[in-house]
Formats: sequence, structure tokens, C-alpha cells
Amino acid sequence: MNNTSRILCKALQDRVMSAEAAAALIPSGVNVGMSGFTGSGYPKAVPMALAKRIAEANREGRKFRISVWTGASTAPELDGALAEADGVEMRLPYQSDPTCRKRINAGEMEYLDIHLSHVAQFVWFGFLGKLNIALVEVAGILEDGRLVPSSSIGNNKTWLDQADKVILEVNSSQSHRLEGMHDIYYGTNLPPHRQPIPLVTPRDRIGDAYLHCDPDKIIAIVETSASDRNSPFSPPDENSQLIAGHILEFFEHEVKRGRLPKNLLPLQSGVGNIANAVMAGLNNGPFDNLTAYTEVLQDGMLDMIRSGKLSMASATAFSLSDAGLTEFNNNIEMYREKIILRPQEISNHPEVIRRLGVIAMNGMIEADIYGNVNSTHVMGSAIMNGIGGSGDFARNAYISIFMTPSQAKNGKISCIVPMASHVDHTEHDVQVIVTEQGLADLRGLSPNQRAKVIIENCAHPDFKPALLDYHDRAYKGSSGRHTPHLLDEALSWHRKYLAEGHM
Repeated sequence: MNNTSRILCKALQDRVMSAEAAAALIPSGVNVGMSGFTGSGYPKAVPMALAKRIAEANREGRKFRISVWTGASTAPELDGALAEADGVEMRLPYQSDPTCRKRINAGEMEYLDIHLSHVAQFVWFGFLGKLNIALVEVAGILEDGRLVPSSSIGNNKTWLDQADKVILEVNSSQSHRLEGMHDIYYGTNLPPHRQPIPLVTPRDRIGDAYLHCDPDKIIAIVETSASDRNSPFSPPDENSQLIAGHILEFFEHEVKRGRLPKNLLPLQSGVGNIANAVMAGLNNGPFDNLTAYTEVLQDGMLDMIRSGKLSMASATAFSLSDAGLTEFNNNIEMYREKIILRPQEISNHPEVIRRLGVIAMNGMIEADIYGNVNSTHVMGSAIMNGIGGSGDFARNAYISIFMTPSQAKNGKISCIVPMASHVDHTEHDVQVIVTEQGLADLRGLSPNQRAKVIIENCAHPDFKPALLDYHDRAYKGSSGRHTPHLLDEALSWHRKYLAEGHM
């Protein structure tokens, strides 16, 4: 152990070992809860060593697989390495790794796509089986054994509480100044003894700044110094800027109508370039003293905090570019006063989301003409990433917004379709749909009224005539006119455009 070690608890210093030695303590067939959420705060060394061990075992004909539970997506050093070694039996709840995706869609890896707010409670309920090992990155261990959380919290509290054995990675690359930014709520009880969560504004602190773990469960500690997967964001393109402009115009309209306060309501934003463009639009817009209650904090929200537009942001993880991370580390004292990181069972909690009146803004793959949204699948059967937390927010938001460009694959595919090939968010949870073409406010509209507004406002002109024609013929020819469909034609829409070279 070096002189600059962050392992200050003397009782734990004899458990420091190499990543290879720690990986050797993980047997085949176990459930492992790993830290990590959108490329931040994931273990960097042990998964790589474990993947090497698994690959060697598989080459020798000894099948070696584990089940991997996380907060959300991680990084190539974790998901990618283990998937490449064919070492994952079951993966949950969210992934975005291309090798994982390939194996899942080939039937070589089981995948459970689950709402992020459900994961911790399902583990506590015993619905997913026993959690055997927790593998969690932290930024340090204090003298009394308390753990300083890393750049994400995710499900770490539950992993440490529920696992039989714990392996810690102490990452000195994570700023020691993260200490004090976290808020770990330990007041959650199981039914029938649950109590209301005492959180009424995004700035409320209701828990502890540290994670707690029974020291007797800690079987290994590995010291690392490696940065998170910091993904760059593309500058807002024309479509993203148009989508952001439509959303800002909608907010201004809602304020004028008295349905939103002048500083709006707490914002939730999904991950990606469009979401970042919306934040850039808000940063240059007319609204001040904004707040956020979200899962992931991206560059755009840092910009809004720095400019003073965003007074407080609550999340469970960072997802920053290299430039964003540099900005954050250079001004971390200021950000620590305006950012709170919470467990995802709190950041995504339906009760809290509804109480705060969160405005939810999430991306999608496609929406149908009645407002059903597909967030996860291509052609109805191939998984892309997972539902993540969008369902937690969409079902419980004050206003639920889904956004996408109107076309994909260089104009070959319409993102507005007669019938969604897979439905993650039903029409009952979708209030606003936005593309670069315009915004469809679906509140108070029947299915047929929705169809006309979505096609007119959101569909690309190249596809609008076909969609209007479909709805007209469906209304005249279907067995029921409440949500009219020509099922054979609706289901073959994607295939039709593929055959005609439009896909």
C-alpha cells in the first residue's frame, strides 16, 4: 500500500490485493452487483482481470459465467470485457455496450430490461435471487470504515447491504473533493412498513454523505487510478436545435397559460446529444432559477449551473465529456454546493417524481400515430439499450415529453409510424411528442385526434402523405374506430419501406 493511499481504516488495510487476486475470489455461477451508471463510477480493474480468467476457463472447456447487475450502462472495461469473454449469463437492468447487444440479440446472453426504480426493491424483495458479491468503486475509505462514494451511486447502497461478500475498488483518479456531494438515504423500509420519503424539493438532503458496509463482509480491496468513460458530445446540430426550440416555445406557452411557474418545475433529461441541446437552449432561454431532479448530469447542466440558470441539480450519476470533467474538477467546490448525488431508488422514485412535479424529457426510437413510444427495440425484436429510467419519469411526470428526429438512417426510416414495433411507453404515459418538424401536445385528445396532431406536427413531409392515407383508410376499414388499425398493413410498415429501399 502506497503512502498516498485513500484506505485510511487500519482494520481494512490487510485486505488490499491485486485485481487478479480479487478476481480469483469470484466463482462461476454467482450474482455480482457492480457499481456504475452511464459510464461513471464503475469498477475499472477487477472486471478486466475477471474477464481474462473467464476467457482462460472457457478455452479449457470449463464454462464460467456470472450474472451482472449494475445501476445502468457501464463501459468497455466492464460490460465489453465480460461480454467478449462470453462470461455473462444474465445482465440487468440497462446496457449500451455493442458486444453485449450483439450477444443478447444472438441469444447468447440473457437480458432483463427493468425500470431502474424497481431494481433495488426487487433485490430487497428477493425477486431476483441472492446477491452473492458486490463489486463497488469508491473514492476513499475513512478511518472509521465509512466509504466515500464515487462519481455515481446507482444501486451501490443496496449492493453493499444485500451482498454476502464485498470487493471494493478505491479509485484515486476520482476527486477526493467529491466527499460531501452525496446523499445516501437509509430510511427505506419494506412493505408493509414503508414511510413517505421526506423529500419535497430537489435541494433537500435527507440522508448520509457516506456509504456504510459491514467490514466483516469486505474480502478484498483493490487500489486503482483510472478515469471514467467520458464520452464527448457532438455540438447541437440543426435538428437538435429545432427540437430544443419547440420545447422552449412550449414552456413559454405553458407559463403564459398559468400551467407552469416562471422558473418551470424540476427538469429531468435523458442522456444524449438531443438532451444536451435542450439544456443548451434552456441556458440561452428566458427561464431563470431552474432546478433539476434527474438521473444523469451531463455537460449541458454543468453549463447551466455555471451560468446561474440552474440553481440546483439532483441526480444519481455524472455523464461528462473530457472537457466537462475538467470543468467540474476545476470548480468542484462551487458545484458541490449545487449538485446532490442520490441512490437511483431515490432519484427515480415514482412517489418523489410525482410530488415534485418533474418535467420529463426523454429520447425514443419511434412513436406511432396514437402516441405509443418505442425506446428500446429495432424492428420489434432487436434490443438496442434498455428502457432505463424513462418509464419511471414518464408515468409520474407533471409533463411527459418524448423527442426524436422525424427520420433515421439518412431519411430512409420514419420515426413516426402507424404502429410501434415495440411499446415501452403506452399512449397513457405520453403527453408531448417533439421532432424537428414540430411539437404535438396530446393532452386531452382522443386517439384519432392524437393521430392527426402527431402526423401533422411531427412527421417528416416525405412520410406524411403515407401516414395520413393509412389513418384515413384505417378509420374507414377497421373493426373499431376508437384506435383504428389495419393490422396486417401496420405490422408490415417497416418491412414495406425496407423492400422499397426506404429503410
